[in-house]
Amino acid sequence: MVEQPSDDLDLDLDAIFQALAHPTRRELLEQLADGPESVSELADPHDVSLAAVSKHLQVLKEAGLIEVEKDGRVRRCHLNAAPLSAAFGWLTRYRVFWEDRFDALAIHLEEEDQ
Repeated sequence: MVEQPSDDLDLDLDAIFQALAHPTRRELLEQLADGPESVSELADPHDVSLAAVSKHLQVLKEAGLIEVEKDGRVRRCHLNAAPLSAAFGWLTRYRVFWEDRFDALAIHLEEEDQ
């Protein structure tokens, strides 16, 4: 059986997966994987308003996926990969669970054929 995470981790994972559920937010994270960018630099390639990009960035910030620093009048965003690691760990537990189940099913089916 897969071990259930604590309630605190549930809240974090909910925010992380909610943030990752939107394609624009995933694209923003991919942009930040290349290094820090200002909000206007992040908004440039997207066909949405600067206000919409700011809202997406706020969701990413609340999930802990980005950090924002002020540099004068410019807000510069940085990727924070630690929450992605928590999400990957959660997914990995279920991947192992299902791999074990499919292995057991394969063995069972082979034994029935003999």
